[in-house]
Amino acid sequence: MDIRTRQDSIVRTLRRNGTSTVDALAEDVGTSRRTVLRDIVALRDQGFVIHSETGRGGGLQLDPQSVQTSARLSVAEVFALLISVTAMRIAQDLPFSDLADAGLAKIEKSLSPDKVRDLRRLLDCLHIGQLSPQQDISGRGPMDAALLPAFETAFLEKQELHFDYTDAKGCVTKRKVEPQAMLILPPLWYLVAWDPERAGFRHFRMDRISNPHPISGTSFRRKHVPFADDVCPYNDLPK
Repeated sequence: MDIRTRQDSIVRTLRRNGTSTVDALAEDVGTSRRTVLRDIVALRDQGFVIHSETGRGGGLQLDPQSVQTSARLSVAEVFALLISVTAMRIAQDLPFSDLADAGLAKIEKSLSPDKVRDLRRLLDCLHIGQLSPQQDISGRGPMDAALLPAFETAFLEKQELHFDYTDAKGCVTKRKVEPQAMLILPPLWYLVAWDPERAGFRHFRMDRISNPHPISGTSFRRKHVPFADDVCPYNDLPK
């Protein structure tokens, strides 16, 4: 369940039940207490009035007249905008880039502190480079729309990622990896991950990934990725 779907489910449960506990909400949406508490903070930032009552019989209660008052851009949506603008800038195909940057800065200012923190953590995983002219880009297809929401959960919560992968010969395998970085080598996009079964880093073309989903209850440590010299972190890009 992605973040937006989970938060919508929490709001529906609170509207339906009147009062609920953090533990009950966590069980209902299939996540941890800590994640639910973060979701409650995010929902309050969006304008929902959620009361907390401690002690026996207490819990969380949504004001029945409460409605969303702020623009509800998810971290994944803002991240998608940023990397799209970045990719176009690298390709030197972005007219009015100053206006695009100014607009993105305004969007970032409208985000809650929690979302800004998550966005910057995602950007720390983003790297840019140049594609080798010898690289075969034939057969390039569209990327699965489920990738970014799955990446958001996997990267931020350090959960292993499961997906189907189709190689250059059309062979499909099921992979379970520890996502470490996203690499843009226009026009190709890669997920860089540690593969425990193969005990090494692997680059997966994103247009060949399907059915991605984070594996709840798993965790891993971030590893240093040995990128090539011409690959730089997003924050090192010239403005």
